[in-house]
Amino acid sequence: MTQRVAFVTGAMGGLGTAICHAFVKDGYKVVAAYHPQFDNKDEWLKEQVAAGYKDFVCVAGDVSKIEDCQAMAAEAEAKAGPVDILVNNAGITRDGLVLRMKRAAWDDVLSTNLTGAFLLTQTLLSPMLRNRWGRIVNITSVVGETGQAGQVNYAASKAGLIGMTRALAREVGSRGITVNAVAPGYIETPMTAVLDQKQREAMLAGIPLGRAGTDAEVAQCVAFLASEAAAYITGHVLDVNGGMFMG
Repeated sequence: MTQRVAFVTGAMGGLGTAICHAFVKDGYKVVAAYHPQFDNKDEWLKEQVAAGYKDFVCVAGDVSKIEDCQAMAAEAEAKAGPVDILVNNAGITRDGLVLRMKRAAWDDVLSTNLTGAFLLTQTLLSPMLRNRWGRIVNITSVVGETGQAGQVNYAASKAGLIGMTRALAREVGSRGITVNAVAPGYIETPMTAVLDQKQREAMLAGIPLGRAGTDAEVAQCVAFLASEAAAYITGHVLDVNGGMFMG
């Protein structure tokens, strides 16, 4: 069988990198998509080679711009072949209480997290439809299921991804394409590493497993949903949160 091609957005962040690693281990060709403002691509690639991961196809673009999505798709196909698996992982935050939130903070988050996933999915869907096989995995969040004070924009974008996932699953299921979402909870990241002990204890108190998750644990769930083992799963939101939310 021809090597499958997996396209991962936000590929050079912590979770994105872990997802890329999981796909390489499963034998896929990986297209690592990143925002043009990420200026450490060469350093990232060196780190991957040092860790035993190589031959990534890197494409740069802003997922909130249709012309960038089209350019990234064309470059990916030229260098790796038609995309079989899409992981919409790119995301940003612009936190703030709703009464103080600037319109730009709302627009930026929705444009990247939700519209960006829509635009790239729309751009990359045609080859999957023609091949009658595809996997789309959207990275949402526990916040999209529970809400979170100070994150109205982020929660709305992630809840929107859940609705998009389920609607699209109904639309393309007859063509052999599955569409699912992964909703991480409290994951160890550079952002959570700055929390003080009191904040960490408060967060962990609401998690039955009593610990934060890791990027690798989330990535393994993404890889599972992209695999043949998950061929009969679609329209599903896989919670990876240690029991923090049980929907």
